[in-house]
Amino acid sequence: MRAIQIPRLDGPDAAELVEIDEPRPGDPHPENDVLIDVHAAGVAFPDALQTRGLYQHKPELPYIPGAEIAGIVRSAPPGAHVAAGDRVAALTMLSGAMAEVVALPADRVFKLPDAVSFEAGAGLLFNDLTVHCALRTRGRLVAGESVLVHGAAGGIGTSTLRLASAWGAARTIAVVSTEDKADVARAAGATDVVLADGFKDAVKELTGGRGVDIVVDPVGGDRFTDSLRSLAPGGRLLVIGFTGGEIPTVKVNRLLLNNVDAVGVGWGAWAATHPGYLAEQWAELEPMLASGAVSAPEPVVYPLERAGEAIASLEDRSAKGKVVVTVR
Repeated sequence: MRAIQIPRLDGPDAAELVEIDEPRPGDPHPENDVLIDVHAAGVAFPDALQTRGLYQHKPELPYIPGAEIAGIVRSAPPGAHVAAGDRVAALTMLSGAMAEVVALPADRVFKLPDAVSFEAGAGLLFNDLTVHCALRTRGRLVAGESVLVHGAAGGIGTSTLRLASAWGAARTIAVVSTEDKADVARAAGATDVVLADGFKDAVKELTGGRGVDIVVDPVGGDRFTDSLRSLAPGGRLLVIGFTGGEIPTVKVNRLLLNNVDAVGVGWGAWAATHPGYLAEQWAELEPMLASGAVSAPEPVVYPLERAGEAIASLEDRSAKGKVVVTVR
């Protein structure tokens, strides 16, 4: 089968298209008993970090990048909730997605609504389930609240803008780094769009000085303190990642004086310690996608042989929206 491999930690340019043996059910672990023909694979920021050995999960070289797929079940064990021929989205969880065939445990495979294409399906799980964990589980979003999201033209950002209003947010404020990314944020559903430079003052003006109830922050860096200052009393700053490169620190007196929270959102770690959580998340999200209440993502699509470019677009922050690669 065709697959992308990272043979050395030189960054996205190291990606190579190779021919390797197909996995069989049970490879490399017995629980990997669902075999899937992959049609598309998602690309996420951890993929870029892994190509340089900078992510906490460090697969053995050479490895196949990618955390999520969409495709068709080739085979599944009796009694599984999916069967041969089913359209599915699935999580490889940080490596293994960019290949024509994957073997996965059934609890990481989810039936994909007919209305959702394979390209969109490959861009669903990693971001949408992270945002679900952020807004629903950790952020405690209440109907009528306002949500500000950094990196709003990226994968997590556009996912937040697609989902927040469906879960009751009355206002979504998108923070983007350049004017050309503003259209991406508006298309994803932003109520308002502001530039990262001076966002605190813009948010203060937009909210009449009150601030926002939730900040979704996958960027980190020097925006962090101004994000805290942009919260209304009782507000929550949701820490999702550090695409800006720098891991910020917080002076906790700011939390005390303003009655605000800084909340960690480690979706993968939460799912690993809460059995059945992934299925609960999908049970809430899937009907919304099937009915059209929430739109599927409209990803930027690369062919498999350009996977290195796709990963690089996350590293250099040129990506607009979700990025996927087509596999077949």
